[in-house]
Amino acid sequence: MNRYFIFISFKGTSYHGWQIQPNSITVQSTIEESLSLILGEKVRTTGAGRTDTGVHALVFCAHFDSKALNLDKNERLIYRLNRFLPSDISVSAIRKVIPDANARFSAKSRTYKYYICRRKDPFTDDSGWLFQGKLDVDMMNKACSVLFKHSDFKSFSRLHSDNKTSICRVFQAIWVPEGDKLVFTIRADRFLRNMVRAIVGTMMEIGQGKMSLKEFEEVIIAKDRAAAGTSAPAKGLFLTEIEYPEDIFLPCSVKN
Repeated sequence: MNRYFIFISFKGTSYHGWQIQPNSITVQSTIEESLSLILGEKVRTTGAGRTDTGVHALVFCAHFDSKALNLDKNERLIYRLNRFLPSDISVSAIRKVIPDANARFSAKSRTYKYYICRRKDPFTDDSGWLFQGKLDVDMMNKACSVLFKHSDFKSFSRLHSDNKTSICRVFQAIWVPEGDKLVFTIRADRFLRNMVRAIVGTMMEIGQGKMSLKEFEEVIIAKDRAAAGTSAPAKGLFLTEIEYPEDIFLPCSVKN
C-alpha cells in the first residue's frame, strides 16, 4: 500500500463537521465516497483534525492508503475528483508521503482565522459572526499576549472530549481590523475541540468591557470550561493553514 496526503478546501455550512457520523452528511464521508468510486477500491481517510458542524477550511489535509503506485503523478485525478465532488468541496493537491506520515500527528502547526463582521452583508452571512457593538480591540490584543504565558487550555476545551492532554503551545494570536471585518488569527502546535471558538467568545467579553485581563487569566488558570465565555458561532471559523515537515513528502507530486 502507498500513502498519500490529499489537500482539500471546504465550506462547512452543509456538513456535520469533518468526521464520519451515523445518519449525517460529513466532509469525510463525501471525500471517501468520491475517492473509492474513482479509484475502484475502498478508501478510508484520516483527517488532520475534527472540525465542528459549520466550520470551514481553506486548507485541510487527510491521509489515505491505496494500492495505486503513482496517484500523485496522475494529472487527471484531481480534475476527476473535483468534477465528482459537490461545489462546496474542492481538492487542490495529492502528495505521496513516507509510509508512517500521518495527517494528524505529523503536523507541526495549524492556523485558524475567525471573522467578526461589523456590517450586515448577505454574502458573508454564513462565513462570519455579525457583531455591530463596540469592541476594544487593543484590550483584546492584550488578552492575546496572556495566551503565550500559558500552555494548559482546558478551560477552552469542550466538556467530555477525549483529549489525552490539554497542553498546547500557542505561537501566534492577534486581532486585526480588515475593512468591515475584525479577524482573529491563532497558530498553535495543536488545538483542543472547540478551543478557538471558546477563546473568541471569551475575548469578545473583554472587548465589550465585561471581563478584565486579570479575570481572563483566571479563566485559563481555573482549567474549567464553565469559567470561560460562550463559544463563538461556528460559521466564522476557518482552518487556513497546516504546516508539515517537508521531509515526509516524496517528490514528483502534481498540483491543481
